[in-house]
Order: sequence, then structure tokens, then C-alpha cells
Amino acid sequence: MKNQRQINKELRYYNRKNYYLLFLCLFLSELLITAYAVMMQSPTVLTILPEGGDSRKQVSMIFFLAVFGCGVFVVYAAALFLKYKSRETGILMALGASARQLGARLLRELLLVSGISFLGGMVLGTPLAFCIWKLFCIFLVNTDETSFSIGVQAYGISVCYALVCMVLLIFMGILFIRQTDVIAIVHNERKCEPVRDVKPWYGWAGILLMILGGVCGYMTPTLCLRLLNWYCPAWINVTYLPLFVGLYMLLLYIVVHGRKKGKKRWRDIITGSMMKFQGRQTVNSMLVITVLLAGAYFAAFYTPMMLSGSQKAIDERPIDFLFPYRQDQDMLTEEEIKALAESYQVEITEYSTYPLAVLAHDGSTQIMDSRQNFHYEYRELVGEGNYLPASEFNRIAKQDIEVSEGTCRAVIGEDGGNAFWLANDTTMLTNPVTGKTLGISFGGYVCDNMLSGKYYVLNDEDYMKISEGLTDEWRERLVAFNVADVDGSYGFAQELYRQIVACTGSDCQVTRMDDRIYDRQARAGSFGEYEDSGSDITISFKEYQSFYFKQFWKYAPMFRILDKTDFLSTYAVFLMLFLFISLICFAAVFIIIYTRCMTIAMNSRLVYEDLKHLGAGHDFLINSVRGQVGKVFKAPAAVGTVAIYLFYCLILYMNDGGRFTPGELAGLGSCAAVVGVVTLCIWGFYRFVLKRVCEKLEIR
Repeated sequence: MKNQRQINKELRYYNRKNYYLLFLCLFLSELLITAYAVMMQSPTVLTILPEGGDSRKQVSMIFFLAVFGCGVFVVYAAALFLKYKSRETGILMALGASARQLGARLLRELLLVSGISFLGGMVLGTPLAFCIWKLFCIFLVNTDETSFSIGVQAYGISVCYALVCMVLLIFMGILFIRQTDVIAIVHNERKCEPVRDVKPWYGWAGILLMILGGVCGYMTPTLCLRLLNWYCPAWINVTYLPLFVGLYMLLLYIVVHGRKKGKKRWRDIITGSMMKFQGRQTVNSMLVITVLLAGAYFAAFYTPMMLSGSQKAIDERPIDFLFPYRQDQDMLTEEEIKALAESYQVEITEYSTYPLAVLAHDGSTQIMDSRQNFHYEYRELVGEGNYLPASEFNRIAKQDIEVSEGTCRAVIGEDGGNAFWLANDTTMLTNPVTGKTLGISFGGYVCDNMLSGKYYVLNDEDYMKISEGLTDEWRERLVAFNVADVDGSYGFAQELYRQIVACTGSDCQVTRMDDRIYDRQARAGSFGEYEDSGSDITISFKEYQSFYFKQFWKYAPMFRILDKTDFLSTYAVFLMLFLFISLICFAAVFIIIYTRCMTIAMNSRLVYEDLKHLGAGHDFLINSVRGQVGKVFKAPAAVGTVAIYLFYCLILYMNDGGRFTPGELAGLGSCAAVVGVVTLCIWGFYRFVLKRVCEKLEIR
């Protein structure tokens, strides 16, 4: 005669597939989160992504979506395990086991399975991240900046995620064991989770709530800045909640009212009914799949958008080589540059230099209090700007614009970009050396893509008056020239870039955010608490080949051949990071879809056996399975893809003041191509899963 321990061991062995399924779900969840955390907290990535920057916010946002999706997946896997555990528990209770004994045993099993699976996920998460990163290095680009590194904080995030999931598992186990009714526990396995019928307007209401939530969530921080003069905290993102409520309503409508109409409705009635009887689990799974799919697409769009927009801008530059330098630096002369070009067999054409002055300007500046509220106050000295005389601007831009006396014009891109970085409320310019002032008014914008966002244009007479007495420290010069063969000038461009850096003194080792006028006034207490205009970004001439230096150096040159050829190596970490995130999210989507479809097969096995005995034909059974599996695939794929693509369009549209630039339109076309490729992959995976489900149901 067997004792209770032996019976329990036999039952566990008989139901071992349920333990394996729980282990696999927990392990994969922890594996993906650990790999993501390792990459997100890597010193390599944190060095490239500035604190508070848009890129880091995007990475964090998608990580939270991944945590939410994997967390719901864990809860779903635990609920499924406990559902199939009910028969085993009921048998032991019928044999006299107390709820206390069963509860202690269940908790030990949950802790053992979750502990092993989470530990395995943590241990293997780093090798997974390393292997994926190295594959990117092999097939994309491999530079010193793309070296794999690990941050200790990643394991803290991984451990916290595991602990939270274990607490949820224990809580669910306690609730389960409190069902002291033996009959209720035994029949728990057969219990369905149907959804109630919903009104036809649920679909349209869900779509409207998604639109409302997306628009409100995106616009709320901007409105807080413009209307309330308030930098809102992160919790303001709760304004996105209507989007998720609407998404749930739409998916619920699809599950309940997704049956075909007309004569075909009878062929679909069994499929639709089975989906309704498992509706809660199905809708929850579809919600997680949709959210993760949206996050995966959002990360995947980063690379084609950057490649399309940047390459187009580089190709359209009218000047092959352009670089600024401060006139107090011992810079290369025209003869030295031409001699260097000759040594590389490069022919220089249209060599020109253009003077400009660095002047102080007035304006309104933000004064912030401790509650993140701010107001604007006028200051006579608020910052510095680079000013070109109109004649020199016309020469370099090959235009014929006029600037009236007493006015200045700001240079923006032909698509209207970069206007944000330029002041349009200037009423007075000040010579920072002599203190001489010049009354001025804003005369509008002029367009040039290479000079946009950096320069202003003055009337020639005004320029002569206000710049008189400036020392070389406050004077700069632009050097611009073309070459006969751009494609053959790569070696020359590399050496010229190296020599420009070598000829520049350490006092010019500053970022493009550095503002000497602002810093001088801030130290004097003119703007409240002092904050360095250069932020916390530092650069070093020793790392002149790094992304940070090329991106943020104040006097960084614009060489067409370097920017075009070295684009991948310069932005390698950005591209590889977002590709990695996209891959992790897509992997999570495919895992959850596969698990859910296999669960549907297990739950529907007896129904399909009955249908076979009742004489259902092969085509009917295949169509029924296709309807169930297809709904898990099609609805999240369609909703997630369309929603994130439209949301991405909204972001680009609002970023440029209510319009799309040509580069953005080209990028959106590339994103559409990505959607097409991913859709084909999802369709191929759908065919694979459909075949596996049919094999599980023994439908050949």
C-alpha cells in the first residue's frame, strides 16, 4: 500500500507536462527580461544614451512594456498550471490530505519550479545577450564602441522581477488552496472562463478610446509645458490608460463578435463558441501580444527611420567639406589642406572661407522652482549665437537673400527643421568684449540645410558695427570646399579630420551645448540655481573617433564622405540596441502566441474528438482550428501594427510643427517595408503553429 508521499510523486510524474510547461514559461520570461536588462544597463549603452534623452526614454518605455507583457504571461502560465493541478489536488484531498498539508506542498513546488526556472533564466540571459550582440557585430559593424560590457544594475532588475513574480505565484497558490470544496477543486480543470456578450458598439468605442488615449498621452506633457509652465513627472503617463482600455474593448469585441455573417456563419459557429468559452484567457493573451508587438515595431522602426532620413540629408548637401574653427586656434591653412589633398591624389575645387562673429543676445529665459514649475523672465544677456553677414551667407548658400538694417534672420532647414534651437525674440545684441550693444528685431527665417539650427544672418553694416573690437576668441571662420571625386576622398577626409582635432586647443574641447555667455550669467546668479549649459556630457580629444565626440563636439566638421561611409560605425550602438530590443520583443510575442495556441489545442481536444465521432469532415475541422489559431494571430497583429504605425506617424507629424519632412516620408516608407517583412514572418510562424495544433488534435 502506497503512502501519501508516494501517491503525490506518482501524480506529479503523470502530470509532468504541466510542470514542464510552467517551468518553460517562467524560464523564458526571466531569460528575455534578463537579456533586455543586461543590454539596457550595459556601460556601452549607457555611455551612448544620455541621461534624460529621447533614446533612453524610448528604451525604458519598451522595457516597461516587456515587463508588463512577460509578467502577465507568468500569471497566465501559473493560472494554467493551477487549473491542471486541481485534479491532482482533489484526489489527495479525497484521500484525507488536509488543506494545510496540500498548501505547504504546493508552495514548496511553486518555489522549487520558479526558483530553478528564474535562476536558469538569470544565468543564461547574459550569454543570450552576448551571442545576439556578437552576431550583430559580425553582420553589421564591429568597432571599439560596440564592445560588449555588463552593468551590475542589470542583475538587480532581473532579481526584482523574479521576486515579484514569485510573490504573485505564492499569492495565487494560497488563493487556490483555499478552495476547500473537493468537488469544486476536481472540476476546476473543466471550468471555462467565458466572456459575457458585449454590445456591437464596443468595437467602435474601443477604437475611439485608443485614439483618444494615444493623442492625450502624447500631447499631455506638451500641454503642461505650454499652458501650465510645468515639467510634468513620469506619472503623467497615466493619460495613456484610455488607450489600453480601448484596446481591451476592441479585442473583446473581436472575440465575441468575430463570427462570419450570412451563410458562412454556421460553419464558424463552433469556432466562435469555443473562443467565447475561453474568452478571458484569449483576450488577456491577445492584449499582451498586441502590446509587445507594438513595442517590437516601435524599436524596429528606429533603424530604417534613422538610415533613410540621414542618408537622404547627406546626399543632398551642396558642400562636400565644411568645418568651423575659432580664429585663436593654430588651424591648418589653405595651402596645408591643399597639400594634404594632393598627397592623397584628391583635387580640391571651390575652396572658400567665411568669417562669423559670436555675439551675446538678450531674450526670455526659464526660471524654475523646486516644484518643476517655471516662468519666463527677460535678461539682457541670455546666451550666445553665431552670426554671419548677409553677403557671406549668400556666398556659402548660393542664395540672394536680403537682411534689412536692424534685423537678424535665423537659418533653418528647407523642411523647416531645427527652428527650435534658434531664438526668435531677440531685441538686442551685445559685443562680449567691448560691451557695445545693437538694437535688433527678428526678421524671419532663411533656409539652408547645412547651416540650419546653428547660425543667424545680419545686415552687413550691422555686422561690421557690432563685431568691431571682438578678439579672436569670439571670432570664428567656416572653411568650405568641394572635391572632384567624393568617393575617392575617404582617406584624405580621415586624415584631415585627425589633423583638425590635433590643431585645436583644449579650451575648445566643449560640446555644442556649451554657451559661454549663459555660463557667465548663471554663475553670477542671473538664472537662479547654477546649471552648466554643457549638461553632464563630456568629450575628450583622445576619443575623437567615438560617436559622442562626432555627435556633440561644438566644432565637429561635416564631411560628406565620412558621414556617409562611417554612418553605421558612428551610430552602431544605437542601431544594434534597438534591433536587439526589437528581437527580444518579437521573441516574446512568438513564445506567448505558441503557448496560447497549444493551450487552445489542449482545452479543445475533447470537443474535436466529439466532432469526429459526430461525423465532422476534414475540411470542417481544419477550418475550425484555423479560425481559433488565426484569431490569436490576426487580431493582435492587425491592431498592434496599425496602431503603432499611426502613433509613429503622429510623433513625426507633431515633431515638425504639424507636417512631414521629405526625410520622414522616406523613413515611413522604409518602416512600411519592415512591416511587410515582419508580417511575412508572422504568417510563416502561423502556418507552423497551425500544423502543430492540428498534429496535437490528431487532425491530419
